[in-house]
Amino acid sequence: MASKEDDAKFVDEKNGISIESVDSLPSYEDAAVTTGAPTEKISPLGYHVDWISVIFLNVSKMIGTGVFTTPGSILQGVGSIGLSLIFWVIGYLFAGAQLAVYLEYASYFPHRSGADVAYLEKAYPRPRFLMPTAFAVQSVILSFSSSNAIVLARYILVAAGAEQSTWNIRGLAVGAYTVIIIIGIASTKWSLRLSNAVGVVKVITLVFIAITGLVVLGGHTRVEDPHANFRRSFEGTTSNGNGLATALVKVNFAYAGFENAFNVLNEVKNPVKTMKRYAPISLTVTFVLYFFANIAYFAAIPKEEIRTSRELTASLFFTAVFGNTRAVTALSALVAVSSFGNLLAVVIGSSRIIRECGRQGVLPYPRFWASTRPFNTPLGPYLLKWVLTVIVILAPPAGDAFNFSVFISLPLIIQATLTDRLNCISFHCIITVIVVDIQSYPANVFMFLLTLGLWFVRKRRKAIGAPRGEFIAWNIVLIFTMAVNVYLLVLPWVPPEGGIYAGDVSFFYATYCIVGLGFLAVSAIVYALVIVILPKLGGYTIRQRLERLPDGAQANSLVKVPNDQLAEWDATHDEHGDVIQRKPDSLEVTAQKPL
Repeated sequence: MASKEDDAKFVDEKNGISIESVDSLPSYEDAAVTTGAPTEKISPLGYHVDWISVIFLNVSKMIGTGVFTTPGSILQGVGSIGLSLIFWVIGYLFAGAQLAVYLEYASYFPHRSGADVAYLEKAYPRPRFLMPTAFAVQSVILSFSSSNAIVLARYILVAAGAEQSTWNIRGLAVGAYTVIIIIGIASTKWSLRLSNAVGVVKVITLVFIAITGLVVLGGHTRVEDPHANFRRSFEGTTSNGNGLATALVKVNFAYAGFENAFNVLNEVKNPVKTMKRYAPISLTVTFVLYFFANIAYFAAIPKEEIRTSRELTASLFFTAVFGNTRAVTALSALVAVSSFGNLLAVVIGSSRIIRECGRQGVLPYPRFWASTRPFNTPLGPYLLKWVLTVIVILAPPAGDAFNFSVFISLPLIIQATLTDRLNCISFHCIITVIVVDIQSYPANVFMFLLTLGLWFVRKRRKAIGAPRGEFIAWNIVLIFTMAVNVYLLVLPWVPPEGGIYAGDVSFFYATYCIVGLGFLAVSAIVYALVIVILPKLGGYTIRQRLERLPDGAQANSLVKVPNDQLAEWDATHDEHGDVIQRKPDSLEVTAQKPL
């Protein structure tokens, strides 16, 4: 028999990393909350995420096409150059406050990937299965990346000088997204390396724009008056709550992705230490690049042109500084690379989110979602994202509806006319617009709950005598985070100047808020039906059962236990859903150890 010292250590043969055994690790992760997905203290996905990947998983998701496209719409919302720059700073502070929330959760649950899905489960264990069900419904329904794939396809076609017909765009979008999914399925290590490489290209691109902007400010380019926008920089500032809220939502969206590495937390070596050091670096680097890119835009492009043009803000900058179409074509290629890297980083992170939803048992066939075979990657979640994305790309009818969906997703170099926009208001257009904006409203609801829930987690840990976490967010930071979330949830309901149809879409201004609440209502209905109503009518109770897979993965399945057998079930299963095994020579009862 092996000694306790030998049993306390073993080698992960897949990666050659010495890791403490399950029994030797602290049990505080599961002690306070026993429901939900089991903790995989040895990651079946391996440990390929190093500090460089942590930085670039975040950077690649944050820097998509937003910094090239949103400055104009943000300026339109706030009305002035000065307030626009302040909003980029506020966005950084808000993202930093949210990052502190994630860091504290990570210090409590270092062996849980999936970020929000895992942390909400731990913060709100009652009502049982409510939070996992709510998050899973909106995560799965909105898990496609069709708009990003379409944007990537159009930038590639613009850079190549090719025809941009509907089916050219669709075919290229499906092809490019398929390549990204195949890369993710084939190898986590190589998908991370590719993501890192593309992240470097993104940083270099923004550094080039920032340096060019400083040269413009120095008066060494063809721009006649680079300081014009900075005189009376707060002139035109709006006081309309809807415009300010819309601008803040877009700034917040530009920073979305600072939490991406937390989705693969259980694949990080020394997760808490690594995240504490490198996640803030990724956010700060992105903020500096964003801020100086905006300075460059405002130095080279007249304010009204930025505010009213539907062209890519960065393309206006390159045209103003270099004065030729080849520079804009080169920019299109760089933005295409940026879009590719953004999609890759998104699918790596979101595949883990879907896997965690499946491991919680609230999705059918949890073993399918949890399995890492045959390539040591989450095959099921990748396939789900591919199927949903391809359907949404191909399903809308050709013509104005599809063109509008491309236009509204993100501003492109190809200018769309106002007539095109007004003529294509149809059911398909509305659905596409909602899908693009809808994610922000439920995300703010969940972020508010996530921040509030941190106090509940602290209280439960204190009650069981758990030690202080390696990272503790200041209470004032939590209050600031919740206050901004409330602002983002309330202010979008304030009508814009000009009436209810005068927002940044040509239909009712608060449509995305209403549909966002609708998704949350659907989640509540699914929970009430599956977990409460049907069990009462059917005379059974939902219980979780621990499933162990041959690849080392673990998951819960939700089983229907008849009420007349409930006492027997509870007597033969522990609180985690694991079977209790009696020793044959003793009356002592012990929980079956993990394999």
